[in-house]
Amino acid sequence: MIDPIIFSIKLFGLTLTLRWYGVLVMLGALVGTWIAEKEVNRRGENGERIWDLMVWVLPAGIVGARLWYILNTTLGGSRYYLDDPLKIINIPEGGLHFFGGLVFGAIALLLYLNWNKLDVWLFLDAIAPAALIGQAVARPANFINQELYGPPTQLPWGISIDAGNRLPQYSDMNRYPVESTQFHPTFAYEMIWNFLAALLLIWYARQFPQRMKPGAVFGGWLVLAGLGRFIIEFFRPDQPLIPGTAISYSSLISILMAIAGTLLLLIRYGIMRIPQADAWEEQYEISKGGVETRTKADGASVNKSLGNRRKSAVNPAAKKAASKK
Repeated sequence: MIDPIIFSIKLFGLTLTLRWYGVLVMLGALVGTWIAEKEVNRRGENGERIWDLMVWVLPAGIVGARLWYILNTTLGGSRYYLDDPLKIINIPEGGLHFFGGLVFGAIALLLYLNWNKLDVWLFLDAIAPAALIGQAVARPANFINQELYGPPTQLPWGISIDAGNRLPQYSDMNRYPVESTQFHPTFAYEMIWNFLAALLLIWYARQFPQRMKPGAVFGGWLVLAGLGRFIIEFFRPDQPLIPGTAISYSSLISILMAIAGTLLLLIRYGIMRIPQADAWEEQYEISKGGVETRTKADGASVNKSLGNRRKSAVNPAAKKAASKK
């Protein structure tokens, strides 16, 4: 087992500890941001904007990931954070959840992009594969902390888990001896999936740029990230289940992500259509008694006869000349 603590020093009566968890999470964030910068540059925008953006997105994502992890743990029946609330701020100890980081990070991201009037689809397409790689780079932290593992397995790549880091259902050392019991490294499964998904998205976007619609890479990310997490959730015995079901909260959110990504791709490629905002505006003008026109959705344009009548009314001289003829 690798010691989770790299080193500790005492300074002014305080003990400062540097852990592998924090180092790897920051490394993943830096690698992901660097890749996102390259992708933004490739799309013709200023990639340095990504570093400004991360000043807002990264803290929001970490806070969201921590809060979601605490909520998820508490819903699972644990009183760890209820009995000792100060543990909530001890992030280096471990405990970040992907979906919390996604929600809070996405809110900060969209606020930044809209405030600075930047192309939302361009930045989402650039960030999506970079986020997968950044997450994958940080995953070895789970191995060092001995967390996010799956059920026992006889597969050759199973990992050992110390007695102090066992889930309650595997804490019986007579039934699950430390020396002979191996567990699924689910964090490694997700790490591999994320790397492959990111490479696929980047390769396809570069190989077939003419086929890429704005938002297509982001939609693909939603599908791949959601599908991958949904599958991996079957190897996560630590996840709380929705009452009365055999489905975890994370599984439900994962499949909703994949569905949302599928719908986005269908819409962006015109396979599925939704009413357009400009069509609604034209309908509103008609209801007010304005220009007599149909919506674009109906494929009509301005009524020519109405336009001709208006021209005659505006030009009485032309009307008089016409009557003399």
